[in-house]
Amino acid sequence: MSRAQRVLLFACLLPSSVFCAPSVERAELMAVYRQAVSHNSDLAAARADYAAQQELVPQARANLLPVISTGATFEATRLSRDEPGLERVRSGNTIQANLKQPLVNAAFWYEFKAAKASIVQAALELSAKEQALILQTAQAYFETLRATDELAASEAEEIALKQQMDQAQARLKGGLSSITDVLDAQSAFDNAQANRQLAQRKVEDAFEQLAHLTNLEYASIEGMQHQLPVLAPIPNDTKSWVEGAVEQNLMLLASNYAVEAAEERVRQRQSGHAPTVDAVASYRKGDNDSFGYSNPTDFGRNGYRGNVAQSSVAVEVSVPLYSGGRVSSQAHEAYQRLTQSEELRESQRREVVLNTRNYFRAVNSDIQQIKARRQTILSSQKSLKASKVGADVGTRNTVDVLNAQRQLFRSVRDYNDARYDYILNTLRLKQAAGTLSANDLQKLAEYLKADYEPQRDFLPPELM
Repeated sequence: MSRAQRVLLFACLLPSSVFCAPSVERAELMAVYRQAVSHNSDLAAARADYAAQQELVPQARANLLPVISTGATFEATRLSRDEPGLERVRSGNTIQANLKQPLVNAAFWYEFKAAKASIVQAALELSAKEQALILQTAQAYFETLRATDELAASEAEEIALKQQMDQAQARLKGGLSSITDVLDAQSAFDNAQANRQLAQRKVEDAFEQLAHLTNLEYASIEGMQHQLPVLAPIPNDTKSWVEGAVEQNLMLLASNYAVEAAEERVRQRQSGHAPTVDAVASYRKGDNDSFGYSNPTDFGRNGYRGNVAQSSVAVEVSVPLYSGGRVSSQAHEAYQRLTQSEELRESQRREVVLNTRNYFRAVNSDIQQIKARRQTILSSQKSLKASKVGADVGTRNTVDVLNAQRQLFRSVRDYNDARYDYILNTLRLKQAAGTLSANDLQKLAEYLKADYEPQRDFLPPELM
């Protein structure tokens, strides 16, 4: 039973209240990404938040449009006097319609402009979250590959050191070595076993991260071919990348619109002192009693009791004079929020510049590291071979062979670390510059090996 099958079986044997994710055989980069897009809760929440934010514009626009209302009144009034037999009942029905159209209201207009800026900000933040999921997928995928390759190297190292320990024991029995050589070999083997167990746990943790991201359990993963092109950033110039990042980074662009929205809200709050002008129209229709045209004590005995219609059109001007200091306080609050937005934008800009420069240097360093680590593997292989020959003729001892063995596998791990660092730092550089897309994952997927086996493929074929 494979590792992933054991994990899945254990999970499914838990109480029914514990969720058991479905299982698939092999992880593939683009399939993992599509699954993450479909099942990522953070992205779903961000989309819901954006949909809610979109409602700010129609809500703000509503303040600039007419408000129309209608209603009806039905009433009955009974009046009695002290005079014998004098009691009257009056009933009345009225229907009415009112229209109010803002003509001049600066606060409503600035609120509308602030809402539009907030929508653009929300759209950019959603795009940034979608972009972040691309990087998150790549990190989960390639960290899993890193862990599987490290496990393969640890297993190979454990086997090699087991052979060294067996040889030392055989030499001891033949009188060709001392107990010290056996103990040194045993110590190296024990350490390799511990490293392999730690590497096994890292693999399981990495697959769990994939399951968390996609809601699927994977039994294995497609690996990256060693023929993946290792290319310098284009253009290979820090200044160009920084300038592009300042212009295109999604979160930095969103912070620009956050400042714009805050500026409009300052104007909105300051407009609380400005006069407003509204056009008002009304229409009423009802019987005479309802309008109160007859003597209420006579209940229309001497007056007209037919239907009456009334309409009016007016322009209302309102000038705020004093509201307890509320308007001034709200304006001051909005100004401080604007200052906050400007400072956050500056902080975001500095972070973008810092990350872009760091990732640019990291990518170029990773390229050099890949070349150097590959050469180190070749040198370590030669050193190990020479140490073994020297041990056979007596010019080297067991410790020399063990050290050469460990150095070889340390070089292997460093080589694979450099490969995966190069891939991830390239994607991080593109995210900082605002150009990362799913197409970048697709290009990487073209170099995946469907029949990848870590024990066989953790090193290039020419170095095996």
